Amino acid sequence: MQIQGETSVNKLIVLFVFDKMETALSERILLETCTTVNSWLNYMDCKELLPRLLDDGFICRIPSPDEEPLYVITGDGRESLNNFYIKIPKSIRDEISSYIKNNSGTLRNRQECKADYYQNVDGTYTVFLKILAPVQPMLELKFVVPDKKTAQNIYKNWECKASDLYSAIYETLVD
Repeated sequence: MQIQGETSVNKLIVLFVFDKMETALSERILLETCTTVNSWLNYMDCKELLPRLLDDGFICRIPSPDEEPLYVITGDGRESLNNFYIKIPKSIRDEISSYIKNNSGTLRNRQECKADYYQNVDGTYTVFLKILAPVQPMLELKFVVPDKKTAQNIYKNWECKASDLYSAIYETLVD
C-alpha cells in the first residue's frame, strides 16, 4: 500500500514528463517511458495515475486521428507542477530532463509515425504509412509491393525516415 505522499510525488513525476515533452503523449508512450525504459515509476502505479490526473483536471484527453487517445498537461496541471515540483527528487528531475532532451524526437516519431502491412489476394503486399498530427493525419501513403520482405523493410524503416520523406514530398510539391 502506498502512502499519500508517494502518490502525490508520482503524479508530479508524470506531470513533469508531460511538461518536459512539450507535446501530447499516448498512454503507451508514457507508460514505456516512465516504467519500462526508465524506472521512475512502477507500471501499475503509473497506469492508475492517468485516470486520476484526468479527474483532477491536471491532464486532458485530446482528439487523435489514431485509435490511441493522446493526453496533454492542462494549465492547472502546470500550475500544480510549478508549485510542487520541488517534491520530485532532484536526481529524478535531472534524469527525466536528460532522457527527454536526448530522446524526445524518437518518442514523437514512435507516436506519430504509424505503419502496417498485409498480404493481398494476388500475393503482393500493401503497406500503409501515416504521420499523425493531433487532429488529423498529416500524411498517408499506401504502397503495393511485390513481397513480404519489401513490406517488412518499409515497415521497419518508416519510423526513422518519415520526417525526411515528408519534408522531401512537401518541398517537391510546393516548389
